[in-house]
Amino acid sequence: MKKLLLILPRSDRGYWGKVSKTGKAGFVRLSLPVIAALTPSQWDVEILDARTTSVDFERKVDLVGITAFTAEIPSAYEIADGYRARGVKVVMGGIHVSALPEEALGHADSVVVGEAEAVWGKLLHDFENGELKPVYRADSLIDMKGMAVSRRELLDRKIYTSFNTLQATRGCPFNCEYCAVTAFFGNKFRTRPVDEVINEIRRFEGKSFFFVDDNITGHPKYAKELFKLLMPLKRIWGGQTTINFAKDEELLSLYAKSGGKYAFIGFETLSENNLKKMSKSWNSPDGYKEAIRRIHKSGINIIGSFIFGLDEDDPTVFERTFNFIMENNVDAAQFHILTPFPGTKLYADMEKEGRITDRDWAKYHTGEVIFRPKNMTAAELQRGYFGIFRETYKLKNMLKRSLRSPRNIAVRIGTNFSYRNKALKMPDVKWR
Repeated sequence: MKKLLLILPRSDRGYWGKVSKTGKAGFVRLSLPVIAALTPSQWDVEILDARTTSVDFERKVDLVGITAFTAEIPSAYEIADGYRARGVKVVMGGIHVSALPEEALGHADSVVVGEAEAVWGKLLHDFENGELKPVYRADSLIDMKGMAVSRRELLDRKIYTSFNTLQATRGCPFNCEYCAVTAFFGNKFRTRPVDEVINEIRRFEGKSFFFVDDNITGHPKYAKELFKLLMPLKRIWGGQTTINFAKDEELLSLYAKSGGKYAFIGFETLSENNLKKMSKSWNSPDGYKEAIRRIHKSGINIIGSFIFGLDEDDPTVFERTFNFIMENNVDAAQFHILTPFPGTKLYADMEKEGRITDRDWAKYHTGEVIFRPKNMTAAELQRGYFGIFRETYKLKNMLKRSLRSPRNIAVRIGTNFSYRNKALKMPDVKWR
């Protein structure tokens, strides 16, 4: 029996994807558990999360598979080089590798470009016959019917804050310039059969889970059918969605009634011009306040995401965004510095304009400035990012938002303290 070792590398910088003081590594990422499920039974498969477990290069393995976000790529290449130096074949895949396959081939024997489901069986067959090719390219997007179900039994449940994660849809009909989703998953919105999603949820241990979909309400008719079938299961869940789902009363109600306690929403910016430039003009700051009111009224907590460093942003953007969060009681907020990820339109445009100042991929974690902003200095952008994060998660500001209502208050408090832990790791700077 051949041994396949699947590795998730670590990120050495930034504030996201790190292991907490309690040893927890956040949400379960599905790539490697799905690859394990696609692997034939004659293989002995192991998943190693290098964020919590050190890599033992002396262990006997036949093939190593690695996937990584851009900020994890330096660690991924280091691990790959270590195994190849010992004669072990290494395969790499994921969004970054798909965008820059030639770069990855400097560290791997073979790379997967696109969705691995389409080529993984062929890759393993070729490996077993000594015919491993440098590139395996998925020429088409997969049909989500009959998808492999993640092999969660290969994961150490104790190291994750959210163990039950799954995917019901792929792709996004929008094409935001900073996002790699469309480049990787396509702009066709694909859906998995609802009964298959429900059956996977039924097998979860515990009541809570998280949809990793980029927009769980992106196909309203599908989402409504899914939420209706979720209701009898009496589960607690969250997912990512756009602010637009607040416009559909039935969709909003079903989201809440099916156990949706919180929603990650990409507000991104309060500037109409920024939204237009980033190809996200279907978002409208004018409607944010009413949408937030409706979402809160339904009992759903909001985790808002905001991006700083867009071309219309100047040093006043941080104060305006903070005031918006507090005035509208946005329950919790994530902040990100605009980051031109390889494979995105933003990366191509900034590279053409000569605005990218650093290609150390470890810094591409959305908390570090790696380009030249237009209407503020890089130092002002960095200070503002640290400042608004720390200000938002001061105890008095957390309490104001958390105490806005008794409904779902425990979720709000827990979420705020989780983000506060990140904020307190950041420099305490003068930002306004």
